[in-house]
This record gives sequence, structure tokens and C-alpha cells, in this order.
Amino acid sequence: MRNRLLATLAPLDFDLLGPELETVALVQDAVLSRAGDQIEHVLFPHSGAISLMIDMADGRTIATAAVGREGVVGSLSVLGPSPSAVTAIVRAAGTASRIPSSRFQAAFNRSPAIRHAVQIHMRAMLIQFQLGAACNGLHPVKARMARWLLHLCDYIGDDVLPLTQETLSEILGVRRTTVTLLMRNLRASGAIRVDRRGQIEIDRPRLAAAACECHGAMRLEIEEIFSMNTARSQATVGPDD
Repeated sequence: MRNRLLATLAPLDFDLLGPELETVALVQDAVLSRAGDQIEHVLFPHSGAISLMIDMADGRTIATAAVGREGVVGSLSVLGPSPSAVTAIVRAAGTASRIPSSRFQAAFNRSPAIRHAVQIHMRAMLIQFQLGAACNGLHPVKARMARWLLHLCDYIGDDVLPLTQETLSEILGVRRTTVTLLMRNLRASGAIRVDRRGQIEIDRPRLAAAACECHGAMRLEIEEIFSMNTARSQATVGPDD
């Protein structure tokens, strides 16, 4: 499986999910779920990137985390029927495996390995939430933009991003005029290029120099979580009888 969490599962555990999984397209800019919606499906991305957004009462938005092929969207459904706290939006197109949340909850209850895989994901997301909150509060917008561009490139495995200035404005929680100015500065330093289709191509070393330390710290922490826990997940016994 191209999804990193699903790939940790032994065949017996994966078989609890496999018959119910369907492959779906993640369409650029598609809203997968909105804050307040019931979580009807759980998605395991194979490729692409999804941002988790907080919607404020005054209409402003800001991204709190991103999910790619290492994670899952909608995993909190295992706690029972509840509305989503965030809006999930596709930022880079790809594909995913989708399963009804009720079927995922049933498999989660039966399999220690699936429960452990969800724990891995939750720990990685907690790192994003914690470091992201500190970054949003302490670091300048230019550094945060560079961090997000690097972060999304990590997820899609490419140095070209199909992001508009409006999208970056939503992710960063700033005005579009601010994004325009920051992109001009990053282009002048050679950290990014924008082609005729509006796609952003990054120069990773130069962009990393403009980013805050949060990108490297977040990436290191998440990789450590996966490296420490993947072997344990693969060694977990099969489904409960």
C-alpha cells in the first residue's frame, strides 16, 4: 500500500479493512468535509496533500496541520459519532483509499494493530498541532510561508506545488496582499519560481534558509514517531477473536 499507515498492517489486520476500501480521487481544492459535518468516511491518502483548516467566526481561516500518504483523515470517528472540528481541503491532487467510518470503527475495535496505527497517526498530528501553534504565535509570516511550502512539498514528494495566492492566504490566515508581497520577496531571493500556470517551484536549500526551524523540527519528530512505532505495529498480534 502506498499509504504509510496501511502498509504497517499485517495481512490479517488489513483484511478487516480491505473489502470495504475503495479508491477515490482527491481533486484539487475539493472540500472533503466541513467543520460541523458528521464524519462519514475515513480516508487514507496514497498521494497528494490535504490541509486541516480552522474556520473563524469572522470568515478568516488558518491551517493547523496537513495530511499526506503517512496519515489518515477522519480517524476521530473511532470515538463515536461526532461532528468534525476542522475543514479538510485537498491542496494537491492525488488518490486515497476510503472506508465508511462505521466499518473503520468496527475494524478498529477488533484489531490491536489498527488501534496502534491510529495512535501513531495521532502522535504525529499532535506534533503538528503543538509546533504549529508555537510557530503561528512566534514566527514571522515569511518564515511560516516558507515552512508550509516545504511541508507540502514533503507530502507530495515534488518541488512543484499547484497553489494559488488565495490558497496560501487561507492556509496562513493573512491577507492576499501580504502573500503577494511575500512571494515577491521569495522570488527575488531565488527561493521560489512561479510558472505561467501559477504553479510554485521551490529551491529547497534557499527556501529552507527562509523558513523557521519548525519545518526541520516537525519533520524530525514525525519521522522518529514512525521509526519507533512501525516495527512494533508490524509485530502486533492479529485481530481479536
